[in-house]
Amino acid sequence: MTTLTPQKPAIPQPGGDVTPAPEPRPAPEQRPAPEQRPAPEQRPARDLAWRELVDAVREAGQYPTWSEAESVTRVVLSALGGHVVGDERVDLARALPEEAARVVASQIPATRSLTAAEFVDSVAARIEGATPATARWDVSSVLSVLPPLVGDELVTRILDQLPPGYALLFGRAELTPAA
Repeated sequence: MTTLTPQKPAIPQPGGDVTPAPEPRPAPEQRPAPEQRPAPEQRPARDLAWRELVDAVREAGQYPTWSEAESVTRVVLSALGGHVVGDERVDLARALPEEAARVVASQIPATRSLTAAEFVDSVAARIEGATPATARWDVSSVLSVLPPLVGDELVTRILDQLPPGYALLFGRAELTPAA
């Protein structure tokens, strides 16, 4: 005689086979609580620094959501990461929050320098629905918050490496020597 236990009743299958029933799901009160995301003040400092960077971009660019500001920050930093090379790239990554440093450092160096206008156009191509004007706003919103974060000396070194025209994107006047 075959005995079926109440914990694992048999389920008849076509063709006469019998398979055990799947394990029952625990009741909601018996389920483990989903992992809670720590409150901002409990997050590691690196996450907090990333949030502060994105918050600064959100404020500078007047983005309606944090998520939009974060997306723009990632796109602009990834574009910049391909055009800053050598010691300046290493120093920039060291000065940025960990998440931003990963975005910059993960880019393959560009094969040719882009003018500031071409750089803005390249960012526009990466953002759905962007125009050159909105991309210029996005680029300036991100790059203008970098000098207080990474230091004016590093920004000057980065600008010396890039073609003319980038200073305005970093919120600086573009000064040219008199002829």
